[in-house]
Amino acid sequence: MSIIADDNDFINTRAEKNPVTKAETIEFDKNFENCIRPKSFDTYIGQSALKETLQITIEASKKREMPLDHLLFYGPPGLGKTTLAGVIAEQMGAEIKITSAPALERPRDIIGILMSLKGGEILFIDEIHRLNKVAEEILYPAMEDFVLDMTTGKAQTVKTLRIPLPKFTLIGATTKAGALSGPLRDRFGIIHRLEFYTENELAQVIKRTAGILNIEIDTKGAHAIARRSRGTPRIANRLIKRVSDYALVKHDGKITEDIANQALDILKIDGLGLDNTDRNLLKLIIDKYNGGPVGIETIATAIGEDTRTIEDVCEPYLLQAGLLQRTPRGRKVSQSAYTHLGYKNIQSQQTLF
Repeated sequence: MSIIADDNDFINTRAEKNPVTKAETIEFDKNFENCIRPKSFDTYIGQSALKETLQITIEASKKREMPLDHLLFYGPPGLGKTTLAGVIAEQMGAEIKITSAPALERPRDIIGILMSLKGGEILFIDEIHRLNKVAEEILYPAMEDFVLDMTTGKAQTVKTLRIPLPKFTLIGATTKAGALSGPLRDRFGIIHRLEFYTENELAQVIKRTAGILNIEIDTKGAHAIARRSRGTPRIANRLIKRVSDYALVKHDGKITEDIANQALDILKIDGLGLDNTDRNLLKLIIDKYNGGPVGIETIATAIGEDTRTIEDVCEPYLLQAGLLQRTPRGRKVSQSAYTHLGYKNIQSQQTLF
């Protein structure tokens, strides 16, 4: 797609050293969140099949002395898509610039970022499915041919320009792969889904984080937190800090299985990792709609959450855990949900243990 701009706008855009929307250049030791991020595949826990594939791809790219193909990572939030992009940058010895699709509102935003890239750099765009149509079409020739197609002037003085870009790697992350347009998705050479973590993998994540933060925790304590972390490292890292606070104030600071369970009970996170919002959602469908099916809009209105929160935060784990089902007519709870919530009889939803 060609972008129409007058000569002054075009010159100013090229001359800008700092684009309108700045992609953050990540340095992985500057803040708390980054200090617990793995910097290599050896310290990145989980996603074993994906790691093996990426290691081969990176090694091949280095031997060819070529940038990596563009990569797309998708899956539920909190599974390590941004962290994985940072690990790839470290392994490639390249800088990574990070931005998000909602920040790229105007054509000059994406143009400024692309023109600021150097050869071999990595551009990471989070929530890439939210790119607007204009920004997306600017990316097409940039990804395929490493050029920007632009026009300058007005009316009869219009000139078409094709500006070369240094070869770079685009890494896109999304929680909704189906929301990406076909032309954009097809331009990624490597597409991978990140999977939920197992309890053992999460226990390893927790023990690693505890070591970095100087938190004393035993193996059973790590597994107690892992069981309630919804298969998600981000949640596991958040919970270990809260449990550590409880252990420090109420006990001697060491996290054991009993102390972890006490702390998580206070936080109202149950044995499957469900919080109040999850339980309210399931109970609403059971008590008010006889177990479903019921539409997502109705659920959102009834529990006071927006539909996006339910679809992106609550539902992925509830579906994966087998507590919720999606049907053509709406959401429906499973028999496992009745059992977990303590309902005696599926036919008599109002009767509780």
